[in-house]
Amino acid sequence: MAIRVTLDRILLERRMSLTDLSEKVGVTLANLSILKTGKAKAIRFSTLNALCRVLECQPGELLSYEAGGDEAYEDASAETADN
Repeated sequence: MAIRVTLDRILLERRMSLTDLSEKVGVTLANLSILKTGKAKAIRFSTLNALCRVLECQPGELLSYEAGGDEAYEDASAETADN
C-alpha cells in the first residue's frame, strides 16, 4: 500500500511508549501495534483525532504517501477483474 504510518517515528520523537499512547488514547495496544507496523487497512477519524490530540501533531505527520507503493493493490484489482 502506498500509505505509510509513521507512528514509530513520532513516538520516538516524543519519547513515548506504545503502552503509554494506548492508555492516553483509549485504543488497545494490539490495535496500535497493527497500525504502527503498517498492517492496518483503515483508521477511523476518531482514532486519528485522538492520536493527533495526544501526540500534538497533524494527521500528515502520522501518514505519508509513497508513490509506486500501491502495485499490490493494482495487482489485486486486476486479479479480481479477471475472475
